[in-house]
Amino acid sequence: MYEERASRLSGAVVWTNTSSDTATGRVLPDGCMDLLWHDGRLLVAGPDTRAYVTEGERGSWAGVRFFPGTAPGFLGVPAHELRDLRVDLAELWPVSEVRRLNGRIEAADDPVGALEDVAVECAAGAEPPDPALRRVVAALDAGRPVAATADELGLGARQLHRRCLSAFGYGPKTLARILRLQRALALARGGAGFADTAVRAGFADQAHLARDVRELAGVPLGELLGRRGG
Repeated sequence: MYEERASRLSGAVVWTNTSSDTATGRVLPDGCMDLLWHDGRLLVAGPDTRAYVTEGERGSWAGVRFFPGTAPGFLGVPAHELRDLRVDLAELWPVSEVRRLNGRIEAADDPVGALEDVAVECAAGAEPPDPALRRVVAALDAGRPVAATADELGLGARQLHRRCLSAFGYGPKTLARILRLQRALALARGGAGFADTAVRAGFADQAHLARDVRELAGVPLGELLGRRGG
């Protein structure tokens, strides 16, 4: 069962997922990075450009999903270096420090709360995120063109691309595409028909929506939602 709640860390989400079977699952790209806890290990989920397929991953998982663009500053590694990867935190931080944090979480009465504490402390010890990154997310999520977004921020196209690579793991066009997918899923899950979803989310038409869902999620929209038709 998957559950989530808002974190004490601004814009972040704390989630848990417990599975007792080997069913295949899909973690869809959302512009975020996560700090994960599973089976006594701390891991980092980098930014995805396509669905991450889980197979046979039984047991309990917990994570803190950071607001898009903030995790690299907290973790000390550019997002593009972790694109489409799941890595042990010990590959990024000193092993002794990760061992200490592992022990702290394992000994806690509430390991999920202890994981959140670690994330909050990471953020407190880092430089505040560039406020321009939230403006990038807000503009692209509102459907603003990439060129217009760069102009509004006073950046050239190449400058915006470099900042996005470091913060989000990919360029602004890919980020915009991923955010558009998430808008479409929210609409469709809310009961909107597929044609209406396509128009309201900013796709050219329903065929465009279908292509993007297949490419980013790996399955048709109806299958992803567990329903048929529009």
